[in-house]
Amino acid sequence: MFVDPAPPLSPAAAIPSPTVEAPAGSVAVRTDPPGGRRAWLAWSIGVSVYALAVVHRTSLGVAGIAAAGRFGIGASALSTFAILQVLVYAGMQVPVGLLVDRFGPRRVLSCGLVLLTAGQLGFAFATAFTPALISRAVLGCGDAMTFVSVLRVGALWFPHRRNPFIAQLTGLVGTVGNLVSTTLLSQVLHSAGWTPTFATTALLGVLVLAMVVLFLRETPDSPARAPLFRTARADPATADAPGAPPRQPLLPQIKGAWREPGTRLGLWVHFTTAFPAAAFLLLWGMPFLMEGQGESRATAAGLLSLIIVASMGFALLFGRLVSRHPAVRNPLVFTVVLGTGGIWAVVLAWPGPHVPMWLLLVLVLVLGSNGPASLVGLDYARPVNPPERIGTASGIVNMGGFIAAVLALFGIGLVLDLLTPGGGDDYTPHAFRLAFCVLYLPMALGLTQILRLRAPAARREAELGLHRPPGGTEPVRG
Repeated sequence: MFVDPAPPLSPAAAIPSPTVEAPAGSVAVRTDPPGGRRAWLAWSIGVSVYALAVVHRTSLGVAGIAAAGRFGIGASALSTFAILQVLVYAGMQVPVGLLVDRFGPRRVLSCGLVLLTAGQLGFAFATAFTPALISRAVLGCGDAMTFVSVLRVGALWFPHRRNPFIAQLTGLVGTVGNLVSTTLLSQVLHSAGWTPTFATTALLGVLVLAMVVLFLRETPDSPARAPLFRTARADPATADAPGAPPRQPLLPQIKGAWREPGTRLGLWVHFTTAFPAAAFLLLWGMPFLMEGQGESRATAAGLLSLIIVASMGFALLFGRLVSRHPAVRNPLVFTVVLGTGGIWAVVLAWPGPHVPMWLLLVLVLVLGSNGPASLVGLDYARPVNPPERIGTASGIVNMGGFIAAVLALFGIGLVLDLLTPGGGDDYTPHAFRLAFCVLYLPMALGLTQILRLRAPAARREAELGLHRPPGGTEPVRG
């Protein structure tokens, strides 16, 4: 799952710049792209795809109750929509990382837009459960192709010292897409109805696809309006040029990324930090606030929007902290995980059927820290993987939180169905409280793995002589 600051280690630097060959055993330095207005134009086109993908991804979160009525389904079946979409997204992360490493982001973004548009159109016109489920799977496939691609565009266009800022900015723009879903889309759905709302958002993909095909240049050296399909590889950072690393077979590339303890630690950090807010925003937040807490639709939408606004602030804060002080990564992750678990414990144990508004406000503010904290997982993988497999490593990390979200979405829906007589959708506050206890299972698993892997990851970084020295270049293995 949804923006960025100065030189160092940060989620943003997940995709490196091209390198200059150096003699064996020496240190190579990354050359800096020029940046400037053309770079901002390229990134803006790419990030518009990601923002639209987030709108599509989170649209079900404000349509859960309407979907249950339209398709005549209960909580478990409703969870299946989000679960399948997220499963497809998570399962696609490694293949997408390989595709971006080999063929460049422009083609991957274009394919993603076609799938996003087809999936959302299918969902708009579906009147039965099975066609709607297939449509969400197609949508999840397209969604999976966006984030890593946009990070690659930013890294190929902007000076290296700006990479952390660009990555955080990418995440921030994604939260704007989430904000559109929780505010504008929920109101349009309520007034215009199901098919007009989802069909209109789907057709936005046609406009964005035209921008990508006509105007997106992957690098400063790419020709304007380059053919979308050609035999040469699209990404000059990995092109078969003198001194460039050879193209690695797929399986060894995946194994090489997985063997790095930093990659595995990054996956578990993403797994543990991202899923509580993801499950809340993707599906169960609106029903919990309306049916479990008795809030109006407008108030519930406002609270969901506050999660997104808070995540913008946390993205800027975490990006600056991690960029300037890499040692803060572990304390930051533990603070977010323990803080999220603690606030949910207070909410779930509160006496009486409904918790006070001030506590709901604290809950949504803490959930706002989850998405930005999950991006720290990318920063464990980036420095220990060479450029030719950084997309693959990023894909491995990025699937962690979505796997955890699947477990949470399914578990919450299952408990709600078990505690609701007759299999209806009239969920009680007590049922919601017991259902949200499911959050602690993936949280405990992820925290255990983080504690296990943090020492090996730190030793590996020490072996490689990380972290980077001051200045505008970054040491890489030569």
